[in-house]
Amino acid sequence: MNHKLEKKEQYVFIELEEAAFAGEVPAAFEETARSLFREDYHSLIVNVQQTKSIDAQGTAVLKKINWLCANDLGLLVLITRDDDFIDTLEALKIPDLTILPTKEEAIDAVFMNNLENEFGAGDDDYDDEDYEGVSESKEP
Repeated sequence: MNHKLEKKEQYVFIELEEAAFAGEVPAAFEETARSLFREDYHSLIVNVQQTKSIDAQGTAVLKKINWLCANDLGLLVLITRDDDFIDTLEALKIPDLTILPTKEEAIDAVFMNNLENEFGAGDDDYDDEDYEGVSESKEP
């Protein structure tokens, strides 16, 4: 797999230099991602701008790496502006897969994800007892 790695504190940027996410590439990508997870990186930004196709093994690996990132409160972000490849990726129906057009937007997404995790998205700090004696109004 032809690629370049750029490790930052919050994420790893991977410049994938392959025309297809197929054949030997998915296995090599999974091996690289797993080694990054062992180094305690949970967010991966992968530039797939040069990539134009993906096979079944590539799909399985993307699903797995996306799940592993999310499971560790990280994020997998793919960067591409290729509308045809975006359509292909969206057709795979990988839950919560993030596809963005630029590296800057991908970095912002990782930082937002980290902030949401840090502040406990969805936790409003209210308990059921805070609502005792409160009834729902029937008026609009």
